[in-house]
Amino acid sequence: MTKIKSVVALTAKMPLDKVTSFARRTVHERFYTLVRVETDDGHHGIGFCYVGSAGGELASLAVRELFAPHLIGEDPHRTEGLWSEMYQHAILQGRAGSVMRALSAIDTALWDRNARAAGLSLARYMGASARTSVPVYASGGYYLDGKTPAMLGEECAGRVAQGFKAVKIKVGRLSLSEEEARIKAARAAIGPDVLLMLDANNAWSDVPTALAFCRRYEPYDPYWIEEPFSPDEIDSHARLASQTPITVATGEIETGRWRFKELLDKQAAEILQTDAAVCGGISEWRRIAALAAAYGVTVAPHWFHDLHVHLVAATPNATFVELFPDDQVLNFRRLIDRQLEFKAGALQVPTAPGLGFDFDDAALKRYGLGAWR
Repeated sequence: MTKIKSVVALTAKMPLDKVTSFARRTVHERFYTLVRVETDDGHHGIGFCYVGSAGGELASLAVRELFAPHLIGEDPHRTEGLWSEMYQHAILQGRAGSVMRALSAIDTALWDRNARAAGLSLARYMGASARTSVPVYASGGYYLDGKTPAMLGEECAGRVAQGFKAVKIKVGRLSLSEEEARIKAARAAIGPDVLLMLDANNAWSDVPTALAFCRRYEPYDPYWIEEPFSPDEIDSHARLASQTPITVATGEIETGRWRFKELLDKQAAEILQTDAAVCGGISEWRRIAALAAAYGVTVAPHWFHDLHVHLVAATPNATFVELFPDDQVLNFRRLIDRQLEFKAGALQVPTAPGLGFDFDDAALKRYGLGAWR
């Protein structure tokens, strides 16, 4: 029987080229936990997660001290059993946040290893549909010093010219009139037929305020309003969803099928943005997607297009992959050795074994905090 030989982690610290703001946060740098699992037959798999703009070593520490000792000598194909055991090992330290992200990265690495060993892309290993590509939307529209609504419109129009059929911009930081001016400029720039998504990044703390902004947004036909409240304010999501025609989307920093079931039961979101690098890995992502399908709800995963292209390709009720057209804000792609192909509004599903890429050794030397351990 094949056995797990090693499980190691490395933290990468990635400065942003330009300081960038969201509704409530300003980011100077990003930390990623990278994981590598190796088995005694010579095969390996990789996983990763974003762990915020501070405290980057927390998830790596969880990989090394909470999980790795229990995985050595285990069968890598026993993903369901290993997931349950890791969850139990960490139940006191954290069922969410950095600890669950560490579990997610390990679970992803196990799936990647198994697909590589089988000689199949991850999408095919998971049981992909006949699709060779998946639709994407261009994510951007950040708040930068001196960026005017006209400049935002130019950015969005540029994405359409690149072939994107859907774009997403940030909202929630400015006044009602300033926000409307931005969205008006974006819609005018992309025309009536391109989808326009709005991302509030937990901007509001009460429904009346959120509703006031949504009323200003409604005439510009947004496809969704994303993360209007803190992820813990599920009732507020449900109340807003019942009072605006804009579809509510959320779940990018949510973990575990149980919390997603509460979102679904309360009709708090019609689109789940479940992130496999956050929610519990590929194993848990699949469970959540199947649960959503039973409610007639779609999944449009957050970020990490390199990973989620495979999951969307293998999941009938998954729609879009989120793609950041450049590496200025979400700079993970600087750490890997191969990029996906974008063509005609879609990402091509990789055909190489596993995820289809590896970490770039030169980048790890430049950005890594220490060595693999």
